[in-house]
Amino acid sequence: MKKNITFLGIETSCDETAAAVIQENEDGSANILSNIVSSQIKEHEKFGGVVPELAARAHIENIDFIIKKALTESKKNIEELDGIAATAGPGLIVCLTVGLNVGKSIAAFSKKPFVAVNHLEGHALSPGLEHNLTFPYLLLLISGGHSQYLIVHDVNKYEQLGTTIDDALGEAFDKTAKMLDLGYPGGPNVEKYAKLGDEKYYKLPEPIINKAGCNLSFAGLKTAVLRESKNINNDIQLKYNLAASFQYTINQILKKKTKEAMKQFRSKTSLEKNIPFIVAGGVAANQSIRKTLSQVCEEMNFNPLFPDIKFCGDNAAMIAWAGIKKFKKKLIDKLDFAARSRWPLDPDAKYLKGPGVKL
Repeated sequence: MKKNITFLGIETSCDETAAAVIQENEDGSANILSNIVSSQIKEHEKFGGVVPELAARAHIENIDFIIKKALTESKKNIEELDGIAATAGPGLIVCLTVGLNVGKSIAAFSKKPFVAVNHLEGHALSPGLEHNLTFPYLLLLISGGHSQYLIVHDVNKYEQLGTTIDDALGEAFDKTAKMLDLGYPGGPNVEKYAKLGDEKYYKLPEPIINKAGCNLSFAGLKTAVLRESKNINNDIQLKYNLAASFQYTINQILKKKTKEAMKQFRSKTSLEKNIPFIVAGGVAANQSIRKTLSQVCEEMNFNPLFPDIKFCGDNAAMIAWAGIKKFKKKLIDKLDFAARSRWPLDPDAKYLKGPGVKL
């Protein structure tokens, strides 16, 4: 296999249209030749959330331009690429299909290998764009659709330790912002306004904090925020206090659950000291969460690694990088690979969402 591998990555799982060209150097490090992301915040702002049909239409309108821009910036043409990678799931099917079909078409016409990438694996491997990682490591994946603790044993080999039984953390942030009328996107605005409030003003619940291992639950917390928000009566300071109390409660939950995940990691691996702890996904951009989890790492003797902010949200650099890693293991996909709305990293993990979940 050649020493320098170059891939085009395409990402359209939700509301970002993204393309990137990434090269793996001879020493295993990443060379980010281009990383283009087109956000759709303005299109969805008035709805307070992503409208799938509008997102898909925007992908169709933008995808060709974004890919051409990524190639131009990278100073590479299709013939110089070693393969094409595109997100195939999980995500919104109408959105996934756009990028996936374009990626397969480019691969077919150029006769290049095609790799269908799990969006979650993109996040899981994204710190490798900046750091030389060794397996295994502990991963906390926190985004708008997912909240999971996983042992990353290797590329394509994941063991789920815990997940959310209801809402994802990013969803809880976005819904809280909507209830408090803080604007869209919700997560960054909750963080912004929480700095202006009293985090101890409201005593909010910490669901399943003392049971269910490192599984998570945020629905009860979200309901409590809704109840308290109805008594604010447009008092701006109370809004800030509730945002601050919500974020503080999230940090307390993550502190307790992360310690449990770290204990489980040690019991399942031979590693004892200086273990990498990766926090990835859109919510990993939250500075208060970074501070809290860094303190937990210091206490538990783990090494915290947070991706650069530009790699926390949805992006194609992580998809291209995951494509390279899978390609090196000869995990190449056929061009009839279908988009998947649900695609767990650990296929043996129990599905823990919905009524009647037993913990």
